[in-house]
Amino acid sequence: MEKSKTCLSCNKEVSGRSDKKFCDAYCKSSFHYNKMIEDTPKFYSRVDKQLKLNRRILKIYNKAGKVTVRTNVLLDLGFDPNFFTHYWKNNKDEVYLFVYEFGFMKKKGERNREVCIGKMARLYA
Repeated sequence: MEKSKTCLSCNKEVSGRSDKKFCDAYCKSSFHYNKMIEDTPKFYSRVDKQLKLNRRILKIYNKAGKVTVRTNVLLDLGFDPNFFTHYWKNNKDEVYLFVYEFGFMKKKGERNREVCIGKMARLYA
């Protein structure tokens, strides 16, 4: 007597080929989608979320090119300076950390309480 197989997604009985695992295309798609969601690394989601938040905050404060903002203002909004996409060193050996097209740099002096923010095209010029 042949053992009946059940669908991996909905647990209904599967009929047809001996190696069939799903009762229909919807169940197959649903099973693989749910598996992908479970397997997505949480680390990458956290990094992506923080980068997007950092970019949004820098964009808000960069209305007219270059601006100086107190560090605690950015930190209070959830900005994390440890999350950036790339960096650039200018002619004065100042290093700007970028979050996509927006750059920021801790200003020298003032006990590093201020951050200079600028957009990529304006900083490179």
